[in-house]
Amino acid sequence: MTNKPLTVFLANPRGFCAGVERAIAIVERALEQYGAPVYVRHEIVHNRFVVESLEAKGAVFVEELKEVPEGVPVIFSAHGVPKEVPEEAERRELFYLDATCPLVSKVHREAERHERTGRQILLIGHAGHPEVIGTMGQVPEGAILLVEDTEAAHTIQVDDPDNLAYITQTTLSVDDTIEIIAVLKRRFPAIHGPKKEDICYATTNRQEAVKEIARRCDALLVVGAPNSSNSQRLVEVARREGCQRAILVQRAADIDWDALAGIERLGITAGASAPEVLVEEVVTACREHFDVTVENVSGVVEDVIFKLPKELTDKVAIA
Repeated sequence: MTNKPLTVFLANPRGFCAGVERAIAIVERALEQYGAPVYVRHEIVHNRFVVESLEAKGAVFVEELKEVPEGVPVIFSAHGVPKEVPEEAERRELFYLDATCPLVSKVHREAERHERTGRQILLIGHAGHPEVIGTMGQVPEGAILLVEDTEAAHTIQVDDPDNLAYITQTTLSVDDTIEIIAVLKRRFPAIHGPKKEDICYATTNRQEAVKEIARRCDALLVVGAPNSSNSQRLVEVARREGCQRAILVQRAADIDWDALAGIERLGITAGASAPEVLVEEVVTACREHFDVTVENVSGVVEDVIFKLPKELTDKVAIA
């Protein structure tokens, strides 16, 4: 029996962003330069395939700094960490490398600047996400209030409506965030915002690419991890654009083929922490179930590159 035809629309851009590529390169270069083991506080990026690949090379992932022994390098994840983490590392005289995405660091600096000028800060983001924990940890406790959705934006109480600023997590839904900001600006006309929006270029570009294909698809697969904020947002964006069968899968083995029965057009994209090899794996799996024609849908061409820390380019030795 011949397989039914299936047109696969590959979203562009998709997968790794510059911040993720930099974070992974930091771990790999540290392993080359200092040898295994190299410890990493929290998953370097939210993708099990990436984490397990680095573990196989000698990286050891831990949740807290207290799990890191003396005399080995430790790396902080791309999501950023509260100030207390590098401070503790310095107290213990640990050699550490900071893989925080530069676009997350930009938000950290914004928070510090607003706090120095005495503004109360509203952070638009998701409670418990490592990036939010890291950003809130840049300033004294209580200086930042978290706004998770439009309902919170309508109800949040502030000390001084004329002395406010907002910042955002970098991996949010662009459309949801616009709605939340609109509510805050209506309630607090004097609120200060960033000169350039905090949502990162890669998050924005991947969401736009999904919008481009979602209405043409019977179903859409987002390759990414359940704890990846930007991957979860891609599912939401696809559904908002009319593709209700938008499904998050970590890799090909997770695909529920019954849920894809009868489809003729399938969109595929990947979150910013998902490697292209997993997209290729999903396309290969599709070929086993369908007669596949792949159409690459053109989008923004990304050319952003972030430099590695000077410790890895200047061959700094561990004391």
